[in-house]
Amino acid sequence: MSSYLISNVSVVGAAPTDVLIRDGVVAAVGAGLDAPEATVVDGIGLVALPGLVDLHTHLREPGREDAETVESGSRAAALGGYTAVCAMANTSPVADTAGVVEQVWRLGREAGLVDVQPIGAVTVGLAGEHLAELGAMADSAARVRIFSDDGHCVADPRLMRRALEYVKAFDGIIAQHAEEPRLTEGAQMHEGEVSTRLGLTGWPAVAEEAIIARDVLLAEHVGSRLHVCHVSTAGSVEVLRQAKARGVRVTAEVTPHHLLLTDSRAETYDPVYKVNPPLRTATDVAALRAALVEGVIDVVATDHAPHAVEDKECEWAYARPGMLGLETALSIALDVLGPRWDLIAERMSRTPARIAGLEGHGLDPAPGVPANLTLVDPAARRTIEPAELASRSRNTPYARMTLPGRIVATFLRGEPTVLDGKALK
Repeated sequence: MSSYLISNVSVVGAAPTDVLIRDGVVAAVGAGLDAPEATVVDGIGLVALPGLVDLHTHLREPGREDAETVESGSRAAALGGYTAVCAMANTSPVADTAGVVEQVWRLGREAGLVDVQPIGAVTVGLAGEHLAELGAMADSAARVRIFSDDGHCVADPRLMRRALEYVKAFDGIIAQHAEEPRLTEGAQMHEGEVSTRLGLTGWPAVAEEAIIARDVLLAEHVGSRLHVCHVSTAGSVEVLRQAKARGVRVTAEVTPHHLLLTDSRAETYDPVYKVNPPLRTATDVAALRAALVEGVIDVVATDHAPHAVEDKECEWAYARPGMLGLETALSIALDVLGPRWDLIAERMSRTPARIAGLEGHGLDPAPGVPANLTLVDPAARRTIEPAELASRSRNTPYARMTLPGRIVATFLRGEPTVLDGKALK
């Protein structure tokens, strides 16, 4: 295998040092390292982070390869600094059997750009009626540990309880899309002042908060692990804070777009801002940011949701909800949190890797650990041009925005997938 010497780089914001990568692992960290055989990567002004890990990615394959494939999504992830992503189950066919999750897992291995860990469906066909083959998916080559009907809520409390009980046997996780469907029927955006002014059917915050409250009680009763997807309201933060104070085994994620954008974006009627859950108010955004810093919200997860042109460039009411996120997430985190490198590493790498049980990921560069890392230029600023993104889709809400930070290199087990900001595959 190749050897690389990253010179004069700041490891998670510390003083500049050298990092030597050899045979897929970090061989040494220290000033003045000498390795004549190694390819030198100039790290002056760069920050080395453990490779980012995304708990919430939609790769669309199988079934919607016009919007994304495992390969194109993996390339976008590598360019965003990721070394592992968890692929959601709402494909076609749905990833509700061992065969489908193994297909996604193998496609990820063939692409070789990031580790793709499939998430299995909780219910057959995401229909919310019968449990899927949770045990078979857990025992498959993909070793699924997280299950989610994301895009749909497991609304039946008895079924949710059964799912939590089932996965407890192998320390699995149910990741809930918290949305009471009877409160969001026909909803187009956040219910509030803007929706009233625009005449669009509102999506109340309580539709999310009620399901989270129910599910933390179920998880507490069962003693199982619950993960809450894309938290978006201040009320949800309070429910989570109280649950964690009681010792409930619950974790939660927030998306970059819910940390930055508000429901005022809908005033343009541009469907790129239509997302599930919807963009909320400035008060919600402030609460989410504070909760992320505090640790009530555990991770930043992209909810990368690519869509084909015909599914987004249409009337608001008919547009599919979702936004791209993989190639811009770290920049949004920098914009929101500033250069708090240890916090960024915790929320975007260490904790998500720990939640998903991804061995070798989420580890700071240190002698002997797998060389899964990313190099960031914090001084760079870049303007987001949709046509330059690696994703097959173009539905980014950050088009022509200038954001801080640039991914210079990404290494997966010691081999670069990105160098000088360019994907190598």
